[in-house]
Amino acid sequence: MDLAYIPSPSSGAVYLGPIPLRGYALCIIVGVFVAVWFGNRRWIARGGRAGTVADIAVWAVPFGLVGGRLYHVITDYQLYFSEGENWVDAFKIWEGGLGIWGAIALGAVGAWIGCRRRGIPLPAYADAIAPGIALAQAIGRWGNWFNQELYGKPTDLPWALKISAGANREAGLYHPTFLYESLWCVGVALLVVWADRRFKLGHGRAFALYVAAYCAGRGWIEYMRVDEAHHVLGLRLNVWTAIVVFLLAVAYIVISARVRPGREEVVEPAALADQAKADAAKADAEKDSTAAAGAEAEAEKDGSGGAGSVGTAKATDGTPESAAGGTTASNPAGDASKAAGKG
Repeated sequence: MDLAYIPSPSSGAVYLGPIPLRGYALCIIVGVFVAVWFGNRRWIARGGRAGTVADIAVWAVPFGLVGGRLYHVITDYQLYFSEGENWVDAFKIWEGGLGIWGAIALGAVGAWIGCRRRGIPLPAYADAIAPGIALAQAIGRWGNWFNQELYGKPTDLPWALKISAGANREAGLYHPTFLYESLWCVGVALLVVWADRRFKLGHGRAFALYVAAYCAGRGWIEYMRVDEAHHVLGLRLNVWTAIVVFLLAVAYIVISARVRPGREEVVEPAALADQAKADAAKADAEKDSTAAAGAEAEAEKDGSGGAGSVGTAKATDGTPESAAGGTTASNPAGDASKAAGKG
């Protein structure tokens, strides 16, 4: 009797009221939103404009979906084009089947187009979104849980995944390779964030680190899977792909660090221009505020000085009157002498 295991959902769809939403599609959508949100935060921290990541994602995401589907269909063509299969199923992306290698490759083409339209360097953009892509993969892997696919070898571990009987699968307990890869991708995202802060990675090296770290995990996880796949020299095709891409990513990190050390100081010239305009406007506002304060102080000074002048004038006007009055009162003898002379 199995006391502990991870249950699989009874349905691959989530219902929003009467509207069914495929669990696989939901995971992909949520993953894209998380990648764009986190990438936008990192892009702004690097000195870019808010919204640039989303604008470029409008190009990258569709290209990535097409690339991921093409890789899956090409490498597993027997599922769609062999005898007894319906080739129309190749377009049913909601039923699962996206190859990350094709998604990243063609998604990079879409991102390159978006970056050229915005006048920004693709490597800097790739560095900003790298950990977000890893988180998107971590979320997207739960789509395989909804579809009960891409599980590993049979196991009796407490975290075994319970699979029900269905087309091309037998009921039983298996390694939850979707969970292994999801947790690995979260670790990759944390690694890239830490390394980027610690070593100030630039010119695409943060993205290359993400690629290398993901491939290291994908290699052993892929080796555990039992779904149908092409083999080359005894290894699954995706294992070889992970090895080759890992070596290319490591080589890029080493060569790039020597050729272009450090990090880009400016990632989006338009954002730099916006900041210069904002600083100029702030300086003008402060200048106007200082001038207004000076004018107000001058006005107060002029008002205070006028009141003092009026008081002085009154005091001056009163002094002669007092002096004249004083002279008249203090000279009665002179007046008598004048009167006697007249008489």
